[in-house]
Amino acid sequence: MRILFAPFGSLGDLHPVLALGLELRGRGHTVALVTSEYHRERITSAGLDFFPAVPDLRPDDKALVRATMDERRGPEEVFRFMLAQLAGTYADYARTIGAFGPDVLVTSELAYAGPIAAEKLGIRWASITLSPISFLSPYDETVLPQMPWLSRAHALGPRVYGAVLALLKRLAGRIAAPINHFRREVGLDPVKAPLFDDKHSPELVLAMFSHLIGEARPDWPPQTIVTGYAFYDGTDQELDGEVAEFLDAGPPPIVFTLGSAAVFDPGAFYDESVKAAMNLRRRALLLVGPQPGDVPLTNETVGVFDYVPFSKLFPRAAAIVHQGGSGTTGQAIRAGRPMLIVPYAHDQPDNALRASKLRISATVRRQRYNAGTATRALAPLLASRRIAARAEKIGRAVARENGAAVAADAIERRFSPGDTH
Repeated sequence: MRILFAPFGSLGDLHPVLALGLELRGRGHTVALVTSEYHRERITSAGLDFFPAVPDLRPDDKALVRATMDERRGPEEVFRFMLAQLAGTYADYARTIGAFGPDVLVTSELAYAGPIAAEKLGIRWASITLSPISFLSPYDETVLPQMPWLSRAHALGPRVYGAVLALLKRLAGRIAAPINHFRREVGLDPVKAPLFDDKHSPELVLAMFSHLIGEARPDWPPQTIVTGYAFYDGTDQELDGEVAEFLDAGPPPIVFTLGSAAVFDPGAFYDESVKAAMNLRRRALLLVGPQPGDVPLTNETVGVFDYVPFSKLFPRAAAIVHQGGSGTTGQAIRAGRPMLIVPYAHDQPDNALRASKLRISATVRRQRYNAGTATRALAPLLASRRIAARAEKIGRAVARENGAAVAADAIERRFSPGDTH
């Protein structure tokens, strides 16, 4: 088969698609990705074909990151940014489909032109989601970053909670109006919930996260398969010599990271993190990204690096402090280490809630994160043998998952040449 993936976002959005694409290529399929120019080199260096599509959603655009990482308005900013270029994205998808000739199109959360292109051009279609919040189910306690208090309504039961969520979906429909406007322009009927239910493929929905994070709920699309995490971070590379030297020079450090997007809007995160590590008499390793600005200098107790593959670094940490992105959360869980999550926006507060239910993590809101709150949250995580043992046990379970293989199996079963359903 010829399979075209249409992801948008940061490395946390791209890496699971690369893992799945490489799995499918290894099985003899032809795979390409159509996405932001920003990711071209990473995709081609992995050996997969690349086609550009607007918008060029760049995680290193600090103004954009600052707007989209706002806890309350961030999701709306992302929607508006993507929808402003919907026609251009559709044109790029149509051009790529004509050039590549896929049998299957696989879209991710922000690829709003994907379902339109699939329907208009007659391409079979699957969709990927990376977080349980995507389903916004009344059977599932969910933290919406705009209204974190709303999760308490879950205790009222699925009927009441479902009515509240249904109201929110209707209100959000105003933001999604450009999708149905464009559908009419290309001769398609409007859909009821383009930002919610109708973003999921009617043929196959790949929920690429662990069952430990989110089990299927009664109202999820029946064609949904929870695959487990699919990991990719260039794991064939060894640790950089300076990183290895720092790790080998003393006890395991606390690792502080903001992933690949929030890292461009860190605020005082790194300064406060170093102070917390000093309070705890622990070493600290900071991942500060390619444009760090003012950060501490490396010494025997504080290591400062732009990027280190999480799969190689996290298992050597005493604890991991991170922003709660889906990819970072999965890597931290797999590493079997306690964690402190400082959620910024989007699915991150919800991921933090789900990790806390595993009893291996704590959460501090971004606005409250400082040396004192970090110290108080990390101290019991570092001191508890029970938490450490539980984190290791859960880590072993997640390490046994192979989300890329499960997802590839599902694509082959559903879209094999003999299946025209």
